[in-house]
Amino acid sequence: MPTLLSGSPLTGRVAVVSGASSGMGAATAERLAELGATVVVLARRKDKLQDVVHRIEAAGGTALALPVDVTDRAAVQTVAHQVADRFGHADLVFNNAGVQLISGIEELKVDDWQRQIDLNITGLMNVIAAFLPHLTDSAQQGKPADLINTSSIAATRILEKFSVYSGTKAYISHLTRLLRVELGPKMVRVATIEPGMVDTELPDHVTDPDASRLMADLIHDIDCLQSTDIAETVAFMAALPRHVNLTEITIMPTAQAI
Repeated sequence: MPTLLSGSPLTGRVAVVSGASSGMGAATAERLAELGATVVVLARRKDKLQDVVHRIEAAGGTALALPVDVTDRAAVQTVAHQVADRFGHADLVFNNAGVQLISGIEELKVDDWQRQIDLNITGLMNVIAAFLPHLTDSAQQGKPADLINTSSIAATRILEKFSVYSGTKAYISHLTRLLRVELGPKMVRVATIEPGMVDTELPDHVTDPDASRLMADLIHDIDCLQSTDIAETVAFMAALPRHVNLTEITIMPTAQAI
């Protein structure tokens, strides 16, 4: 997409991006670095993370890869300490790791249910627990402080067979609203983005034929969002003056009706 921002409005910021090995996370990490932020990328796939770091460094940015499974609370806490030791406190957290596994509820794919709950909810909460002290400290020092959670339009749409995935995303969206009540007065900006159909590898995780067909048809029939569209939106939210909090951004392909 054409970029909205220019120059280095994020200079001095320390950004942490989870789910950064591909798709929206990787694109956002690269864009934040391009705009001046020091970026720490988190995900399980070490080789993919290193690819992201190499691209950032080749473009003149600063980045560090810290492989971690965000469902491991102790490991995420360790990563937060590593960030503090290396760069000081993070002041921008893009809480983006997630998985989409679609099935009819009567299929009783309980392992898939649990995996989504573990990553989409528990993993998200582990990142918040580890980095919230960073954000509140940054805000107390008069710096911008951003917690941006990735939800989905599935949080509010009623889609057959999406029940568990949609439930995890509804949790994220409503959690974000509630966190603002506590953290907004402390000048920590809390926001969620709710994308529609993004052309990433996430649909590749979907094995249900009906859901796969729905997503494949959307990708074929409409001009879907790209990861760079999400990256530019996150960067814009973070670059605003600290008294401005874009709290709940739904990002849809113009032609997507559902």
